[in-house]
Amino acid sequence: MANTYTLEAEVRTDEGKGASRRLRRTGKIPAILYGGSGEPVSLNLKENQLVRHLQEELFYSSLITLNVDGKPETVVLRDLQRHPARPVILHADLQRVNADEKIKVVVQLHFSNEENAYGVKTEGGTVFRAMMDLEVICLPKDIPEFVEADLVDLKKGESLHISDLKLPEGVESVQLAHGEDHDLAIATIH
Repeated sequence: MANTYTLEAEVRTDEGKGASRRLRRTGKIPAILYGGSGEPVSLNLKENQLVRHLQEELFYSSLITLNVDGKPETVVLRDLQRHPARPVILHADLQRVNADEKIKVVVQLHFSNEENAYGVKTEGGTVFRAMMDLEVICLPKDIPEFVEADLVDLKKGESLHISDLKLPEGVESVQLAHGEDHDLAIATIH
């Protein structure tokens, strides 16, 4: 991966709704760090730093170096809670990762050749995207930036399925691991 992300964090001692509100007013976001061999830890993240990283699609499926009071840990972003009406992040969940353990991550799908697809260019169809991302399982070092879905050979009435994707080596689809009947359609030309 080309980009590396770093977040600064402090251990949080105050917990609860009121403490979280006071924390947000000071430009910090409450968070939790869990998983791996360590105990769950309540944290404060710098709001401006997190918001800047969230503007990049790659951040959501990248390894992040989290400096907790100066001690670095490798983590992934697991969940974000956002305010329902305002553009405010309320809480973040971060999970520790081990280099030798496979993890599940959600990776964005990038659709290519939509306008050049046979069913669009020759038959006058339109592309319907059924999925925008894909859950994969792999080692942390093998997490792809995105998965490409090439639609160039797709004809009108046909669908591109998960099994049609070319996943990088060491990366497998969680849905396909459940069996062939979970081979969902990613895109269709109507």
